[in-house]
Amino acid sequence: MLFVPGSRPERLDKAMAAGADSVCIDLEDAVPADGKETARAAALAAIGRPGLAIRINGVATRAGIADLLALAEAPARPAHIYVPMVESPAELKIIRSVLADDSVGLIPLIETVEGLDNAPAIAADPSVEMVMFGGGDFSAQLGVALEWEPLLLARQRLVMACAAANKPAMDVPFIKLDDADGLAEETRRAKAIGFSAKAAIHPAQLDGIHSIFRPTLAQVAEAEEAIAAFAAAGGAAIRFNGRMLEAPIVRRYQQILAMKDKAHA
Repeated sequence: MLFVPGSRPERLDKAMAAGADSVCIDLEDAVPADGKETARAAALAAIGRPGLAIRINGVATRAGIADLLALAEAPARPAHIYVPMVESPAELKIIRSVLADDSVGLIPLIETVEGLDNAPAIAADPSVEMVMFGGGDFSAQLGVALEWEPLLLARQRLVMACAAANKPAMDVPFIKLDDADGLAEETRRAKAIGFSAKAAIHPAQLDGIHSIFRPTLAQVAEAEEAIAAFAAAGGAAIRFNGRMLEAPIVRRYQQILAMKDKAHA
């Protein structure tokens, strides 16, 4: 997912053409207080474009309430709404009540210790389609750098909460725009501990993220062969490529194939 600042609507066309799986207009952190109304109007005008989402302001803020009311009155809704600073499932209930539209998927951002403590209940909410880790605010609350090691435990706890709710987790953007090697390393680590996606803040980051998260042709071929072998064995555990192949491993291969069309369309 690629963020585009709500205060820079002229960047939207470029962002939409950059190759991200989705684009999110950011009305929160990327927009100063005196630009909220203008950004909101521009975002509302863009609703309806395929793959476009909106990050509103927190529902405990005046700007967030205004965002919700504007969306409720708009003739169209985005497919997804990113909700910052979520600390309780009650916040999601408020959004559902105001929008009165079950077709809108919510993506809460876990950005505080309280939000992380309540992440299992937040992820389990039926309106939630994915949960995002908000590392910037989280690191600020802890008083640590926005780096891998200080936030590893928080990331792992969030991934486990999402797994329990059978929801995917998205990692925070990598903020060092000129460090391609650092982006690749952090993306590999995020995937290794269970994240399903990583947000981006610049189109130049997309290829690096895609190359790591999307399966290679060799991985797809192995998954197809493994699933076929398992089916031919009637679902019994078998030896495959020198390793034990059983149901839990097959489920991982099935997840790889679920990414096949995106990787090689």
